[in-house]
Amino acid sequence: MPTTTMLDQATAMIENAWGQPIEALEVLGVRRPSDDPLLRCAMHTRTALAITDNAVTVHQDRLHALSRHGYVPDFYELDRITETAVSLRVAHAESRAYLQAIRRAVEAREAAAPEVEAPAVRLAQAAVARSGQTPHAPGATSDPPSPTAFVGLSAPTAGPRR
Repeated sequence: MPTTTMLDQATAMIENAWGQPIEALEVLGVRRPSDDPLLRCAMHTRTALAITDNAVTVHQDRLHALSRHGYVPDFYELDRITETAVSLRVAHAESRAYLQAIRRAVEAREAAAPEVEAPAVRLAQAAVARSGQTPHAPGATSDPPSPTAFVGLSAPTAGPRR
């Protein structure tokens, strides 16, 4: 079973956030870029991720070819192995950064959409509606505070001094 690449993760994240297939979103991002700047940002970042994802694949294939089972590399190939491994690590780091940027764009879209509320907020609203109570504003109280009685040492009375 093939593993899920970071490009696959980004594609799924974008499709879930915007609720459309990636092909339709690509068209929307190009035709009407000012309508949804977060979509345009996510699509540009996904394009960069596709390039680094391809670089990851190339470097992995090269590294596997240079270090396959039963193959003894020549002395001059040791530098190629090291350079390929370093390039693979860099490409992975770039891919993770692009995936994180897409995640932030999706989070920003979710935070900007007021009609899409968190499940916990919806559950709390439903619980309040079922209980028949109205929620109070923070800092507001339903009843006026009752005066508290203070019991303590009595103050000295002013009397004649001796």
